Order: sequence, then C-alpha cells, then structure tokens
Amino acid sequence: MADAASTTTAPVDPDRVLIFDTTLRDGEQSPGASMNLAEKLELARALAALGVDVIEAGFPVASDGDFEAVRAIASEIVGPTICGLARCNERDIDRAGEAVKSAGKPRIHVFLATSAIHREHKLRMTKEQIIERAVQGVKRAKGHCHDIEFSPEDAARTEIDFLCAVVEAAIEAGATTVNIPDTVGYTTPALYAQVIRTLRERVPNIGRAVISTHCHDDLGMAVANSLAGVEAGARQIECTINGIGERAGNAALEEIVMALKTRADYFRVHTGIKTERLFPISRLLTSITGLVVQRNKAIVGRNAFAHESGIHQDGMLKERSTYEIMKPEEVGVLKTDLVLGKHSGRHALRDRVDSLGFTLNEDQLNQLFDDFKALADKKKEIYDEDLIILIEKHMKDTPAQWQLISLHTTCGTNLLPTATVQIRRPDGEIAQDAAIGDGPVDAIFKAVERVTGVHANLREFVVRSVTQGKDAQGEVTLELEVESDTGSYRGRAASTDIIEASALAYLNAVNTIAARQQRGGVVREVQGRPGAGA
Repeated sequence: MADAASTTTAPVDPDRVLIFDTTLRDGEQSPGASMNLAEKLELARALAALGVDVIEAGFPVASDGDFEAVRAIASEIVGPTICGLARCNERDIDRAGEAVKSAGKPRIHVFLATSAIHREHKLRMTKEQIIERAVQGVKRAKGHCHDIEFSPEDAARTEIDFLCAVVEAAIEAGATTVNIPDTVGYTTPALYAQVIRTLRERVPNIGRAVISTHCHDDLGMAVANSLAGVEAGARQIECTINGIGERAGNAALEEIVMALKTRADYFRVHTGIKTERLFPISRLLTSITGLVVQRNKAIVGRNAFAHESGIHQDGMLKERSTYEIMKPEEVGVLKTDLVLGKHSGRHALRDRVDSLGFTLNEDQLNQLFDDFKALADKKKEIYDEDLIILIEKHMKDTPAQWQLISLHTTCGTNLLPTATVQIRRPDGEIAQDAAIGDGPVDAIFKAVERVTGVHANLREFVVRSVTQGKDAQGEVTLELEVESDTGSYRGRAASTDIIEASALAYLNAVNTIAARQQRGGVVREVQGRPGAGA
C-alpha cells in the first residue's frame, strides 16, 4: 500500500482546471439515458478526443453490465484518467479496482454521505463512524491504485466543522482529490464558494489534494456554483455533456468550458478541452440517448447562434461581436448545415462523419453511403441533422430480427383507420397482417404487435422535424414498456414520411425487446441503481 503521507497531487499548473466528465456514470442515471456497451465506448472515444482529463466510466458494482463497460473503457481508452465509482465498502471498492486496473491512469472514486440528514435517516451513523468508514474506504482503494478521489456526499448541507474534519482525514488516508458535492442542487454560488474557501483555510493538509466541484442543477445553478468554486480555488470540475444527470441534471460541460474560455480575462484559468468538438459530442450524445437538447440551450442549442431580431441582424452584419460573444466555429458549429448533396462522394461523406464526431468502420460507411444516396434522391438538401439520423441507424448493435418490408395505411374523415404491414421474420419468412386503430399510427403499432407477438405499452411518443423545409425528415422517438419487465425500451427513426418513421421507430424498440427476451429475459438496466453517488 502506498504511503499516503508522501503523496502530493496538487496540479503542476495552478491555473489549469481539470475537467472530470461523468456523463457515463451520473449522466447515464438520467431517466431514459441508459446506454449499452457499444454506445458507452463510442462516447468514451469522443470524450478522449475532446480532451477531458478524467472519464468517470461507471459504477462497477451496480451490475455486470456496468462492470464490463468500465473495464472495456479502461482497456481501450488512452489519454484520460479512467475512474470507477464506489461506496465506502470493501465489495464496491474491490469491484471498482478490478474494473479500472487495466487503465493507463486508473482512479477510484469513493463516496460517503456526511450531512446530518443523511447520517440520521440514511446511514444511521455517528460523525465518528463516518470518519472511520471514510478513512477505511480511502485506504482500501489506495491498495488498488494511487489516484483516489473522495466525496463527502451532500457536502453542501454538511456542518462546516465536520466537513473540514472529514476532508482532512480522507487526505491523510491518501485521497489525492477531494470532491465537494452539492448533491441535491441546494446551495448558491456565494455559499458554495465560502465552503471551498473555508476548506482551503482550515484544512491543514488541503495542499496535498485537488479540490473538485460536483454541482447538480435542481435550482438551475449548477454551472454558476461550479464557477464560483473555481473562483474560490477548486481546480477540478465534475460535469456532463448537455448537463444530463439525476433529476434536473449536472453542470453542463460545454457551458463550464466556454465560460472559462470566453471570460478568461476574469477567471484567469484554462482547460485542455478542444472546444471545436463540443457541438459534435453534444450531437453524438443526443443520437445515442434520444434526449433532445432544447433549442435555446447555451452553447449547443439550435438557437445558440441564431438571430431573428432585425436589430440583432443589423448589428451582426456590421460587426459580429455586437451580439455574439463566441464564434460558432469555436464550439464546432458550422456557418451552414448544408454540406452534402446527391453528387457527393464517399470521401466527402467520410470527412463529414468524422467532423460530426462519429466513428464508422468501412462496412458501416458503405451502408451509410447507400442510405445517403437514397435520401438525396428524396430531398434537395441534406443537412447535418439528416446525416446524424442515418449514422445512428448504422451504429446500432441490436440485431434487426424483424424488418419492415412495406406498409399501407388508410385514414380520413369518416373512415376507420387501418394499417397493413409486411415484416420479414427472424427466420427470413415474410409475414403480413392488418389492424385498425384510433389513427394510422395506432393501427400500425397494433399490426406490428400481431406479427411479432411482442406486446408493450407506449409510454412516450414524440415527433419533430429534423431540419427545415417541407421535405424535412420527420423524426419519431418513442419509449415502450413491457408489463413483465421493469425496464423501458427506446425506438428512434426518421423518414420524409412520418407514418413510416413511426413504424420503423416502433419496430426498432420491438427488436430490442425481442433481443433481450432471446437472451433469457434479461431486464434492461435503468434507474434505481444502488447509490446515486456524488
């Protein structure tokens, strides 16, 4: 075991803020954001290319799937520190240590609640027992790797004297990073900054560890609180792409990074993030999870660099800085989405796929090219959003057991909505059936159920235009629930015909359900994992 007292991990550059991305752990705990192994690896590669310092890859003890994902990321991803979360108990810590051991730079992140409300109602432990458990946890983690992070969960609501005592004990035990979580998004910037300043002033060994922030957005202040922490001396920020996470989410990585960059004159710190990759990775996460970013979202929203007001447009034409404090190119937003057409070749397509932050092999690219050409024959203009929908289709690892061959619907005033579908079965045979419903979409879903035998409840159904114009693709995102299953299953598809998109999205979700049932009824992992972490 390493000598904790001799360990010093203060950053070499005191003006460098480390970016700790927890999209794959805390972000994935966001309802509807569950990812499979292939999706997690794809996002981890993009995070490494983005330049994050630490990737919190998951909570290894939560499930075998989480363990395998963390282990795969630790084995493959080079560059960032790869971190696994653990509660302060032997089983969690040993599982996390096993998962990250193959990483070039492994880290174990142990956490234990410290606030009075958690001590009394959740843990039923005294202050002395909390400190003892924290020290034991850090020391055991230290036996697996040198880099250990400790989080006093709900630190923002913990008595300051006790918080100082816990942090001092954790550092003495060997913690190289101490994270100060605002677990429930309760604090304010001034109060949070005061906590960080107090720790720096009153904890005698604080210089032996990096102080980190981890702020939730329940009151909409996660980014502001994180930046206040930096002003007070924190030099690591824990955040997620698009701000996804438990409840209202976490501090948004793209907002944190661009605030520090745009207002470098004020904060006087910097990060190692390649900001031109922010928009592409935001889009990648959206394509993986189906969680669409609101139009007015800072930095990566569709309207972030749009100007409609005549006064604003006039100012922009005269001098862009009148109404834009950042250049869209700085975050990877192009001046125009229109980059490809039906005369474009494979090389141009490959270049655009790469610039959007996706990685496809040659087979996937060839299939994408065929679909791209087919869409180009239907639409005059191919936008990035159109291309992303096609890319996502070829990144799925769920086998298409049931494939839509054709569909026909009939509806109208005073007509009974009906749908007829032809679907290729897993054995290659083509089955056909029809159904009636409240509308053409409902009729299609019922017809698909009759053919596949997979019965599910529709929990969510969303239709949106992918791009502008009358010939825009309509994207359908839906979520199904199976009565005998505690999980939920997403389907997503797009077409210039929204009826067809609805059928394809429903069939995508059915294929996922069928694949799970074929593997023995394995329940999809969703919310409700043991412990929410920091």
